[in-house]
Amino acid sequence: MSTPLNATAASILGLLTWKPMSGWDLYGAFEETIGQFWSVSRSQVYRELRTLAAAGLIEIGATGARERRLCTIQPAGRRVFSEWIARDPGNELIRFPLLLTTFFADAVPPERLRAMFVEQRRTHAEQLASYERQLPEVRAHAPIPALTLEFGIGYERAVIAWIDGLPWMKKAR
Repeated sequence: MSTPLNATAASILGLLTWKPMSGWDLYGAFEETIGQFWSVSRSQVYRELRTLAAAGLIEIGATGARERRLCTIQPAGRRVFSEWIARDPGNELIRFPLLLTTFFADAVPPERLRAMFVEQRRTHAEQLASYERQLPEVRAHAPIPALTLEFGIGYERAVIAWIDGLPWMKKAR
């Protein structure tokens, strides 16, 4: 591949190491597995599939049921994915809209600010409960990927504790 592999393309290759999938199936696999920490759009999936096929890293099969085309990783794709996943991942970039709102919170009326954070707390508590329900089964069938779920549980707990400690949340009690 002439250009470096980006994380979305590499993730597609990683998912295709499990089994051949259509673009639709890949998008669903993203949503079900890594979608909480690596989001993609359907159009990104299809764009990356075309790029990966042009580079000879995957093969896109003939049109099948419901206009879907099965994508299969090629030996070169396995090799490129193995090289990519073994590299140093680098530093993360946090894009957390709630932190942006907090940074500029002085510009938000206090009642609206409290309402936003009450809703955010509820959303994070629901996500935490979902992760905690999933963990036993994921741990039993996929112990290494379960480590990402454990991170998600710790993350949700930290966000909830942080929200609970905010000055405008203490006033709301």
